[in-house]
Amino acid sequence: MNIVAKPLERFATNSLESHWMPFTANKDFKAAPRLVTKSEGMYLWNQNGDKLIDGSSGLFNVAAGHGRREIAEAVYAQMLQNDYTAPFQLAQPTSFALSAKLAKLLPEPFNHVFFTNSGSESIDTALKMAMAYHRARGESQRIRFVSRERAYHGVNIGGVSLAGMVRNRETFPVVMPNIVMMRHTWDDKNLFQKGQPEHGAELANDLQRHCETYGGSTIAAVFVEPVAGSTGTLVPPKGYLERLRQICDQHGILLIFDEVITGFGRMGTPFAADKFSVMPDIITMAKALTNGAIPMGAVAATDKIYETITGAAPENAIEFFHGYTYSGHPAACAAGLATLQIYEDEGLFERAAAMSDYFLDAIWSLKDLPIVRDLRGIGMMAGIEVFPIEGKPGIRGNELQKQLFWNGCHVKWTGDTAIVAPSFVAEKSHIDEIVDAFRRTLKDL
Repeated sequence: MNIVAKPLERFATNSLESHWMPFTANKDFKAAPRLVTKSEGMYLWNQNGDKLIDGSSGLFNVAAGHGRREIAEAVYAQMLQNDYTAPFQLAQPTSFALSAKLAKLLPEPFNHVFFTNSGSESIDTALKMAMAYHRARGESQRIRFVSRERAYHGVNIGGVSLAGMVRNRETFPVVMPNIVMMRHTWDDKNLFQKGQPEHGAELANDLQRHCETYGGSTIAAVFVEPVAGSTGTLVPPKGYLERLRQICDQHGILLIFDEVITGFGRMGTPFAADKFSVMPDIITMAKALTNGAIPMGAVAATDKIYETITGAAPENAIEFFHGYTYSGHPAACAAGLATLQIYEDEGLFERAAAMSDYFLDAIWSLKDLPIVRDLRGIGMMAGIEVFPIEGKPGIRGNELQKQLFWNGCHVKWTGDTAIVAPSFVAEKSHIDEIVDAFRRTLKDL
């Protein structure tokens, strides 16, 4: 595929060289940059002034649409009032206000929130929380963690250790020991399945096999994305999450849901735990917590987790030796409070639930294209997988991401799968526009 970038006007290649970009083919990008210079609502504008629709809500985090003045004004007011308070042995009111609002939104057992600055930090925090919990219970022999193939749990060393996407860890061989993997849940039997697949619940028994192989009493926690997002939207088979919960209960293992993508309405419910009616012990979150306006993450723990850890410490002692300089930053908390208020005032989670059928039907209209290998989706999230170039997996997806950009649509691709996740303010016409861009881009392949 030949891609011709439009003239760059003010942006010359050498003016971009100082920035070592994340998860980007730097040399390729800087030869033909795709720059966003403005964003508003459902749309982005590139360096040439061209308008394109955002089909992935940024990186699945701009759930309320771009350019929300309510968030910007809340952050501005907070920065003028109090720009920073050290979070160790000191505090400021907005972190308590945001944690209280989150606790009301979370399922009932979750009444305690620990703030981080990203989903990656949330995963490492959850790892430490699980270790601290078992140590407080006198079960320090629980040194193993279970993850899954094709899993993405961020890029800090804990998340890389849990990673089931091999490219995320093959360059970094020194990772945590004692990580064991369950199989992923994608199966040819479930091609073009809307919602939860019928086949695959038995794959949860991989956890039982690990318990029998290593001893269930040696496993601290299981990390699961309720819907595996960054690998291309793998929806859990019916009964799969329920079976994981059952095995965890039998062996005293913590079940940790990584809801960095699925949290805050993406499933049409506040969290995927609500959607699938399966309660974990710890929930990690980030992304849509602040609508992407300011970096922030969080870890929610049940009363059992919090009270066990805090109750085991001596009086007046620090119970959990962990935290970040910017944990619960005042500006991030202000952004979070404003974001949650928008979700509530505009009923955006309910709006996402109501739009889901139309969204998925529109995505499934692409099934007739010969290049499409599979379609997967639930809520306001779908994967469009194309057949790879023989012997070169991921190359076609990379080229298609660039072609879609010049065809007026931003969508995140992982390998040969596009992950479509529009903002919840999307109208039906916006969904049609995204799908039309895909059809124009894919039809001749």
